[in-house]
Amino acid sequence: MKILVLGYKGMLGTDLVITLGGVHDVVGKDIEDFDIASASDCRRVVEESGADVVINAAAYTNVDGCETDEAGCFSVNADGVKNVALACREPGIKLIHFSTDYVFDGTKRTPYTEDDACNPINAYGRSKLKGEEYLREISDNYILLRTSWLYGKNGRNFVGAIMEKAEKTGKLEVVDDQTGSPTCTVELAAAVKVFVEGNYRGIFHVTNRGTCSWYQFALKILEYREMKDVRIVPIKSATLGKGATRPGYSVLSCRRFADVTHRTMKFWQIALKDYMARIS
Repeated sequence: MKILVLGYKGMLGTDLVITLGGVHDVVGKDIEDFDIASASDCRRVVEESGADVVINAAAYTNVDGCETDEAGCFSVNADGVKNVALACREPGIKLIHFSTDYVFDGTKRTPYTEDDACNPINAYGRSKLKGEEYLREISDNYILLRTSWLYGKNGRNFVGAIMEKAEKTGKLEVVDDQTGSPTCTVELAAAVKVFVEGNYRGIFHVTNRGTCSWYQFALKILEYREMKDVRIVPIKSATLGKGATRPGYSVLSCRRFADVTHRTMKFWQIALKDYMARIS
């Protein structure tokens, strides 16, 4: 198949191109090639690609930055999705788009399903939810994948930040009152390949299996990196003074993904260990 990956230079986009490029004809476009906030630009790159499938991995992902640049984040995460969906609608191109656990408010204490009500508590979540709404209004041939706590070797992420700070300071303070599911971009890209090659539509939650706090995540990173002399202290989110409020619990249920595709994701600990081995 001919596949167009928007945002192909990003952390997820890079792994999508690698994973899909071995089997399919993949072309990538990024910020220097088009403006996702421009409907005409989106229409042009989609038409020129001749794609059977468009994957939108372009996003404004600076969660705290979204609080001070709400217009900017909505132009990418909401209006950009509308523009891409419109460009794909008339030719009937399948559109795969990514959303986030942050569309939920975190008050639930069991994993969120695809049918649970959304109630974002920060600008980033609101912008991603608006993008979801545009996608569902405009397209009848889409796959919406909600995921969480992404990390990969081709972009800034929690794993890299923990290792860098541990090496520099020997001491870490990490929040222990946010719970989610760390997800490796390599693993998510493999799941996307299943959706590209199968006859699926609708909303799916896709993360690595299992849950942890950011503190527990950091402990595993240090363990797998064999950084035994680093002191790590659990703290509460309120002490950080971050611009954006995060949901306290944002675990996504991936049962629909397993039931429909007959596949399961790796446990987050195994995915992390594999990742650490690849980057060492």
